[in-house]
Amino acid sequence: MVESKEPANKIVVDADEPDEWEQRIFSTGCSAENLNMTDCYYEKKDWRACKKEMKIFRECWKQHGNLQRTGTKEA
Repeated sequence: MVESKEPANKIVVDADEPDEWEQRIFSTGCSAENLNMTDCYYEKKDWRACKKEMKIFRECWKQHGNLQRTGTKEA
């Protein structure tokens, strides 16, 4: 008989289910804007080149009341 070396209480994460981080982003109402902003940074490796995407995300953040919800202060 071969014994498994896997722990009995191993947690299996379903890759199709949103993780905690994704759930937080979805709850802001700005997940598409966040994705566009992070994709821009990934492609250009410079936040200064993504000012348009950052502005769109910031406007979405305000429109969905996230400044009050998260205690964010506008710079």
